[in-house]
Amino acid sequence: MSTWKCSARCLGVGVLAALTACSPAGPEAMVSVADAGTGADAGRRADFAVAPAHHSSGTSASASYEDDLPIIGGWGVTAATVMPMPGDTLLPDLGMGSDAVDMDQSGPMIHPPGPGGGEMSRGVDSESVEGRSPRPVTDADDRRFEDARFTRPEHIRGLYVNAWAAGSTKRMEALIDLARRTEINAFVIDIKDATGYISHRTSVPLAHEIGATEERRIGDLPGLLDRLEEAGIYPIARIVVVKDPILAKFRPELAIQDTAGGIWIDSKEIVWMNPFEEGLWAYNVAIAREVTEMGFPEIQWDYIRFPDAPESDYARAVFPGGDGRSRSDAIRGFLAYAKKDLSDLPVRSTADVFGVTTSFRRDIGLGQLWESFIDVVDVALPMVYPSHYWEGSFGYSDPNAYPYEIVRAALRDALRRSEKVSGAGLTRPWIQDFTLGPPAYGAPEVRAQIQAAYDVGIHEWILWNPSTRYSEGALEPVEGFQEEPLVRVAGLLTPVSRRHLVIDSVAALSSLTDSVDEVESLDSAAVHADTVRSSADIPATPPDTTGTAPRIRPRR
Repeated sequence: MSTWKCSARCLGVGVLAALTACSPAGPEAMVSVADAGTGADAGRRADFAVAPAHHSSGTSASASYEDDLPIIGGWGVTAATVMPMPGDTLLPDLGMGSDAVDMDQSGPMIHPPGPGGGEMSRGVDSESVEGRSPRPVTDADDRRFEDARFTRPEHIRGLYVNAWAAGSTKRMEALIDLARRTEINAFVIDIKDATGYISHRTSVPLAHEIGATEERRIGDLPGLLDRLEEAGIYPIARIVVVKDPILAKFRPELAIQDTAGGIWIDSKEIVWMNPFEEGLWAYNVAIAREVTEMGFPEIQWDYIRFPDAPESDYARAVFPGGDGRSRSDAIRGFLAYAKKDLSDLPVRSTADVFGVTTSFRRDIGLGQLWESFIDVVDVALPMVYPSHYWEGSFGYSDPNAYPYEIVRAALRDALRRSEKVSGAGLTRPWIQDFTLGPPAYGAPEVRAQIQAAYDVGIHEWILWNPSTRYSEGALEPVEGFQEEPLVRVAGLLTPVSRRHLVIDSVAALSSLTDSVDEVESLDSAAVHADTVRSSADIPATPPDTTGTAPRIRPRR
């Protein structure tokens, strides 16, 4: 049995100071925690070894370090231990403005927006949210699924598969083989993407009228479903709704209109369908009905929102059929319509939403307000990609470097809000498996996000990579991890069993550094006061710090 040896150098007061490195070395992963050390304990080392516990054992991984914490996701336990975490705080104003870039799957937001946005809800402070996620939906919950072709896994752990990959026998066999080796049990397959083209041979009349069938990327969709059934993989059909340039061109009356006449086009030269138009709803639901009858047990609606455009663009926009209704009414209306229309079929209706919707307490102009849609979908899939959060989100100056913390905070907000809504659907996050800015994302960053979901009681997830290429090292093998996986927490790489220890240590170091900075600031002020007094004979008083709020130090 392999073990992983970790080393820590402790302060005399018993607080770990600075984490400097963590990397795998053959069968060992070394964690170095160093500080100057003072007093009799200066330089003392605390060594501990963690032995892997296979996922079938049902017991926590053993360790000699008394503060060892249980591990989730194949490392010995099936329920999370949730601890207070730095960063579970109020997000800044995140309104959508002129600098906002499309945050949907194919165009992540990378800049902070302009003024006028919504207020974020606070994360949970200290109470555990474990178990608040609604129980898994099983086929036994609904008689519609008694004779369903595909049985829903207890926990869906999937991959996004673009239409080109789905239409390639070679790529599909490689992905199926990946699923065979790992915990993956579901594929999200493009049926209609943001180009407007339908991937398969369709019988939907409007699709033929507008030319949406002219780029058929999946030559044999029924055959693909046969192969997935044989492999035991649960298929999910992804359908993009309001981003459909082909439909806009041939049915312009279904698009957002411009006050000057014609179709409204945003500042990025993108045309958008009108979310209020029931003709748009009917077209997309017709496609969903067709693929459901082929065998798909789940429909995933994407781009179900209003444009993330600046107000200067919106000033020209007209939404026929709106009749004074709110944008969130339109999104809820579509999702409720779709679910009702498909209710005679063995299919679940799910929806992709911006990650920030889990934390905003009101609609920020997209029509995606958590409470307004969570009870009309079977599953909501927030895109909680750390790269999509801007500076200051949850208190982190560089959210992309904190995949565990960002995903954990966002999903905790989602669960808190869902538990207050009767009939709320499940939450299944999209996980970032692509690189957008530093650090480069690989297995530790991806596994950190998965672990974050487990740690709040969510046991489902789907990985997103637009090119359909994934970090296999982040996925648990069917025989269980043979070496303890690394995760990125507190901006550092560490064995997954040490994640809370690392977070607590960095928080303690930050607090200690803040105290030192405060003393240095006061000393500097006193020296400055003495200098002024001696040079200009001007009375000066040391700054009054009583009753002031503690400073919040930006995280590295």
